[in-house]
Amino acid sequence: MKTSQVRIIGGDWRGRKLEFPASVQQLRPTPGRIRETLFNWLAYSVNGSRCLDLYAGSGALGAEALSRGAAEVTFVEADHKSARLLEQNLQRLGSDSRVYNMDARRFVRQVDGQWDIVFLDPPYRHGMLQQILRLLHDHGRLAENALIYIEAERELGEIKLPADWKYIKNKKAGQIEYFLATNNLEG
Repeated sequence: MKTSQVRIIGGDWRGRKLEFPASVQQLRPTPGRIRETLFNWLAYSVNGSRCLDLYAGSGALGAEALSRGAAEVTFVEADHKSARLLEQNLQRLGSDSRVYNMDARRFVRQVDGQWDIVFLDPPYRHGMLQQILRLLHDHGRLAENALIYIEAERELGEIKLPADWKYIKNKKAGQIEYFLATNNLEG
């Protein structure tokens, strides 16, 4: 299988590479400069947190969180090849993080847990974002004061958050728009 690589940019695993299948069309790891901005936003929140990397793909966001001190990261990836390669990458890094090879929507409906930080970077132009935001909210998968990272194509337009969430950061880079939201209305 032909693979591509993405480099972890900070923390204990800085400079280590993650391989991912080059043949999976929808897989596009979050660019390094966006990950740098995101983890600057999360600088005081990652250490000791429980993270959920939905639509994990290469696992770059979750691995970056582990590298920077997250207590645990749960990875969810529907593509079989990507999920297996992600498991191998995590083993190579010495992580015992769990990788669920299943649809993100099914995971949120069926797997119990609450997370402090959720990474959402679904495939573009598939209409999954609004549905997964609603499922996370309706199934109580967010810890109190959770942070939700959302990455989407700019042409998507307004992304409606559940009523008791709010945006706290946002930025644009090329054709990508990315946000940090919270379910903490006081914060």
